[in-house]
Amino acid sequence: MDKVLVTGASGYIALHCISELLKNGYSVRGSLRSPNRESQVRNAISNEVEAKNNLEFCKLDLTSDAGWEDAMDGCTYVLHVASPFPFKEPKNEDEVITPAREGTLRALKAAKKAGIKKVVLTSSVAAIQYGHDDPNKRFNHNDWTNMDGSGVTPYVKSKTIAERAAWDFINSQDEKNLELTVINPSFVLGPSLSDDIGGTSTDTIKKFLTKAIPAVPNVYMNYVDVRDIAKLHVEAIKNENSNGKRFACTSNESVHLVEIAKTLNGNGFPHVTKKIMPDFIVKFLALFSSEMKTMKTFLHQKILMDNSQTIEVFGWEPIPFEKTIIDMGTSVQNIMTEKRKK
Repeated sequence: MDKVLVTGASGYIALHCISELLKNGYSVRGSLRSPNRESQVRNAISNEVEAKNNLEFCKLDLTSDAGWEDAMDGCTYVLHVASPFPFKEPKNEDEVITPAREGTLRALKAAKKAGIKKVVLTSSVAAIQYGHDDPNKRFNHNDWTNMDGSGVTPYVKSKTIAERAAWDFINSQDEKNLELTVINPSFVLGPSLSDDIGGTSTDTIKKFLTKAIPAVPNVYMNYVDVRDIAKLHVEAIKNENSNGKRFACTSNESVHLVEIAKTLNGNGFPHVTKKIMPDFIVKFLALFSSEMKTMKTFLHQKILMDNSQTIEVFGWEPIPFEKTIIDMGTSVQNIMTEKRKK
């Protein structure tokens, strides 16, 4: 049985990856910054699959060299999922850029030393589609974000810099015995396996359900279901045709945030607003709120993507948007209900 190291094991995407790996007969070693979260991860996974003796944990930090060599011991593959994802723009962009880049290089260097066969890196479409002026351009796996362009946030920079560093490392190998596949998701939606709904995606749905969003800004997004992302990570391990490639894992067309609201509103969550927030209010609130400052940056931006390589190599059939949103709304609502009982 092949063992897979999954970094950032308590995260939204990583929990689904661990579950999918266990379902596919792999054993898993999950890394945590704090060992205190082990029980939380085990509980989350138990809702999906019986881990038996095939799940263990280790302590790792993206900003520290400690533990990486031991974490790789006995593993065949690595899913490097851990990366900082700020809900608000940091005051210093290095707060997200440095751990993203250095953490990625730590994972790759340790993997190379340990004789790991392949690393699957969780990047983002943020490394593909930003900083370009042509609104009609359709982006694909060959494109890279222009970090000198407009609207490039610290998070976007962190994903771009980290992924470029990864490819530079792989391509500079004297003995090219470590393979790399990169998964580039867009805005990740879908049910949460844990009761931690403070992350960007789940918090957005929580705000819809609790009426913390009184109106929806004119922001568009490309999206992907977290369950699809997990399956694609596992398929990347199995599929040698994915070696040395990056995969745009996203809807091709972007949708208005209000479509999330409408889907929730029409499927069991009638109190979710369908009102649209005027742009001038977003711009005014951006003077006081870093969250709204980010929203202002993305007003009316529609991104065209090309996910054809992902479909061709993996035979990917994306989960429909409505199912993603309904399942996510139900998941977040159930978590909030359980928390109120405690």
